[in-house]
Amino acid sequence: MVTLAGAMSTAEIGRSLAPAIRSGKVSAICCTGANLEEDLFNLVAHSHYGTIEDWRSLSPVEESQLENRITNRTLPEKEAIRKVESQLVSLWKSSDGRLPHEFLYELIQRIEYDADPADSWLLAAAECNLPLFVPGWEDSTLGNIFAARVMDGTVSIDAVLSGTHYMLALADWIRGHPKNGFLQVGGGIAGDFPICVVPLLRQDLGEDVPLWAWFAQISESSPSYGGYSGAPPNEKISWQKLGVDTPKFVIESDASIVLPILLTCLCEA
Repeated sequence: MVTLAGAMSTAEIGRSLAPAIRSGKVSAICCTGANLEEDLFNLVAHSHYGTIEDWRSLSPVEESQLENRITNRTLPEKEAIRKVESQLVSLWKSSDGRLPHEFLYELIQRIEYDADPADSWLLAAAECNLPLFVPGWEDSTLGNIFAARVMDGTVSIDAVLSGTHYMLALADWIRGHPKNGFLQVGGGIAGDFPICVVPLLRQDLGEDVPLWAWFAQISESSPSYGGYSGAPPNEKISWQKLGVDTPKFVIESDASIVLPILLTCLCEA
């Protein structure tokens, strides 16, 4: 399993992740709602994105002149977000309850592309019907739009299933894939949500499921009380997320540099 946090999709991780998915090297993905949608946005509006050279030095006034900045790129509202909004609303209106990514799996295979589809990890995942888990999807642009359409009465709140439904689906997946490893890219909910399923099954349901076969994380965060992302693997042992003998690896570096290298080596192995 690969987990994606941060702005990996806008950094176009699909260039290396999509080939890994298509070659069968990735068993499942757990990602934030932002990573789910931003691969789609890039695919449909790539040529409309802006690039900012000295993005670390922008003043508040300079920021106010930009549109939807994500690190050194600006995401085009009209060409990306609004282009897919009406189609998604239509899918939501006709739904009696589906997971967030299932709508995007359907949409991405029929929408007009503005980038090379070979570079889209979401399209690759949809083509392979890859198990995908998106905890906290509401904390995303499309999640916000869905909430707005619920508030104005356009769609039913039951049209899109919740994080609890993802947890149930993830538990089923874990039971059927007892020897998988865990590659955590960044941290946050994308990493913590899936790794919690093993202790859920073991402690709360009393099931005899094995721990993850191995664990690796790519992160620049430091261990602290203020953040989970930098927590070292050993901290997970007392929670029955990992075992004493579980192979554990920590790569302290920029994931946008390291992950493509790992995925390329994996595909060439």
